[in-house]
Amino acid sequence: MSIRVLLADDQAMVRSGLRLILEDQPDIDVIAEASDGGQAVALARRLRPDVCLVDIRMPRLDGIEVTRALAGPDVPDPLRVVVVTTFDLDEYVYGALRGGAVGFVLKDAGPALLVEAVRAAHAGDALVSPSVTVRLLRHLRSTTAPGSGRPARALTEREAEVVRAIARGRTNREIAAELFITLSTVKSHVSGIQTKLGLRNRVEIAAWAWENSVVGLG
Repeated sequence: MSIRVLLADDQAMVRSGLRLILEDQPDIDVIAEASDGGQAVALARRLRPDVCLVDIRMPRLDGIEVTRALAGPDVPDPLRVVVVTTFDLDEYVYGALRGGAVGFVLKDAGPALLVEAVRAAHAGDALVSPSVTVRLLRHLRSTTAPGSGRPARALTEREAEVVRAIARGRTNREIAAELFITLSTVKSHVSGIQTKLGLRNRVEIAAWAWENSVVGLG
C-alpha cells in the first residue's frame, strides 16, 4: 500500500517540484495539496494522510501552527508531520519539533533525504536534516539548564546507549549494527524508553537527551 502524502506550501512551483520527487517513488502517492495553513489543517483532518509535508511560512496559519493543530500534545489522534522549509532558523526547528513534528528537512537537502523523511515518518521513525542537528544541539544547550527537562525513570545502561544513538540521528538499523543487537530488540528498547520518559516519538527522545546533557556535541 502506498504512503499517502499531503503537501502544504504556498508556492505552486514548490508543490509541483515536491510532487514530482515523491510520485517518482513506487511507494508514495500525493493525495492532496494545500496552499495555506488553514487549508492544510482542513484537508489533513478530512483525508487523514499518512504523512503531511508542511512549509514553515504560509498564509493564515504558519507551519508551526499547522503542526500543533495536527500533531500537538493535545491532539487525540495525531497525524505525522514533517516540516520541509528553506528556513533553518533555530526557533523554527525547535518550535516545529516541540509542536509534534517527526521531521525537519531543508528544501536544499536533496530529493533522497525528502523521500527518506517521508518513509521514516510513515514507519514511526523521525529524521532531521544533518545540517540542522548540531546547531539545534547548541541552541538547546545554551537555553536549557542541565537536568531541567522531564525527569526520567531509571534507564538501563543499554537504554541509555540507545537514547544517545537516537540523539545523534542514528536509525534503528544503524543502532542495531553499532550495539550488536537485533532490529526487534532496538524497537523494544525505543518503546520502553518512550514509556519511561513519557515521550511520543524519537524526536522527543532526542530533544530530551539534548536538554538533559545525555549526549555530547562531539
